[in-house]
Amino acid sequence: MRGTAEGYPTIVLGLLGTSWASGFVLGCFFAPNVVKRIGHVRAFSVFTALTAIIALMTGVMIDPVSWVVLRAVTGFSTAGTSMIIESWLNERATNESRGVIFSLYIAITLVGVVGGQMMIPFGETSTTFFFMICGILYCVAMLPTLLSKAATPQPLQQVRLDLRGLYRNSPVSFLGILLVGTANGAFGTLGAVFGRQAGLSDSTVATMMSVAIFSGAVMQLPAGRISDRVDRRYVLAVLAGVAALAGLLLFLFEPGQVWIVLTMIAIYGAAANALYPIAVSHANDFATAEDFVKVSGGLLLLYGIGTIIGPTIGGPVMTAAGPYGLFMITAAAHMLITVYAIVRSRRRAPVPVAERETFSPVNAGTATTPESLQLSPRAAPLDEPHEDADGVEEEQEEKEDEPV
Repeated sequence: MRGTAEGYPTIVLGLLGTSWASGFVLGCFFAPNVVKRIGHVRAFSVFTALTAIIALMTGVMIDPVSWVVLRAVTGFSTAGTSMIIESWLNERATNESRGVIFSLYIAITLVGVVGGQMMIPFGETSTTFFFMICGILYCVAMLPTLLSKAATPQPLQQVRLDLRGLYRNSPVSFLGILLVGTANGAFGTLGAVFGRQAGLSDSTVATMMSVAIFSGAVMQLPAGRISDRVDRRYVLAVLAGVAALAGLLLFLFEPGQVWIVLTMIAIYGAAANALYPIAVSHANDFATAEDFVKVSGGLLLLYGIGTIIGPTIGGPVMTAAGPYGLFMITAAAHMLITVYAIVRSRRRAPVPVAERETFSPVNAGTATTPESLQLSPRAAPLDEPHEDADGVEEEQEEKEDEPV
C-alpha cells in the first residue's frame, strides 16, 4: 500500500512478493545450516534482529530496488525464525499433546495474520508509522527466547525436495499445490494493491484482505469433512471452480460497490484458501505415516515456488489489464486445477473411504515451514521428549554458548 502511494509500478510491487517468497524458500533449505553453526537462541536473535532492522530501513529507504532486495532477506529470516519456533514446539510435544499444540499453532498464526491486516485503519500508510510498529514487534518477539531457560531443541530437519517422487505419489496434488501457490501468491501480494487502485479506502482494503483469510479458515473444516466422504479430487474441482468463477466475475464486471467486492472476495477466499489442506490430504492418502513429513514438506516448497510465480506474472498483467486483471491470473490458475482434477479422477481410482487419512486443517504454504509438519498428528510417532528437559537446560545452554 505504501508502494502504491509512492507510485511504484505494479510490476515492482509484484516483485516485492516474488523476492519475499524466494527468500522464504531459500530459508527453508539453508537456515538449518545457520542454526547448526551458531545455535538456536543466537540464530533466532540474528534472524529476528535482521527483520526488525529491515522493517525500519524500509521506512527510511523509500526506493523500489532496495525494497525488493530487503524483502528477500526478510523472507529468508522469516523462514529461519519460524523453523526455530516450530522445532521448540516439537521438542516439548508428546504423542498425546502434539495434536492440540498443532491446532493452537495454526490458530495463533491465523490471529496474527488477520491482526496485522486490521492494524491498517489505525495509522497512515504514507508515513513510517507501520514500519516502526513492525520493528518494535519484532524486537519484542526476541525477548521471550533471550530470557527463556528452556532446553535447546534438536537440530532442524534438512529439507530435501523429490519432485519426481511427489508427482508419482499424487499428480493432482503436485500440480494443484503449484497452482494454488501461484493464485494465493498473486492475491496475497497484490490484493492490497488491487484495493488501492480500485479506489477502496485503507480500512476497506484491510477488511477485504482479512475477510479472504478468515473465510478460508472457516471453510477448511466443512470442506475437509466432505472430502473425507467423497473423492477429494471432486472437492478440489468444485472449490477451484467456485474460486475461478468468483475471480472471473470480478474481472469481467469490475463492481464498483464496496459490499459487492467484499462479498465476492469472501466467496473467493473461502474457496481458494481451502484448497491447500485438501490437496495435502489427497497426497497423504497415498503416502505412509513415515512419508508424511517428506511428502508434505515437498508440497510446502512447491507452494513456495508457486508464490514466486504468482506475483511475478501478476504485476505485468495488472499493468496491462488494470487492477481487476489480478483476478484473471487467479481464475486461470483455479480453472486449470478444476480441469486437471476431473481428468485425473478418470484415470486413477480414489482411495477407499475407510483407508483415507482423516482431514486435518493446516496453514497454507508460507505461513509455516517443513519443521512444523513434525507436529501434525498424521506424522509418524515422535520420540518422547527428554524426561526432564529443565534438568538438562544448563548443560545444553553451556554447549550452545561454546565458541564455534
